[in-house]
Amino acid sequence: MANLQIKGVNDQLYEEIKKVAEAENRSVSQQVLFLIRDYLAKRKELTSLRSPAQVLLELAGSWEDDRGLREIVAEIKAARKNSKKLRKGL
Repeated sequence: MANLQIKGVNDQLYEEIKKVAEAENRSVSQQVLFLIRDYLAKRKELTSLRSPAQVLLELAGSWEDDRGLREIVAEIKAARKNSKKLRKGL
């Protein structure tokens, strides 16, 4: 089993880790290992997810429509409903 030594740890960070370790009944070393494992597991999970931009780019060009532009716009306009609420203005 490998050993890991960390130098230059900010005193405030060390105290924070120490408090969390005490609250969770762990040593500082156990707490640091727990935090590293937790981070790596979450990172692996997050990198496997696709971002909304990736999903959108994958959809781009994936649909087909034989209608012309005017026909599509006409259908959108016909589907809209006029609101009586805005007739008097805001």
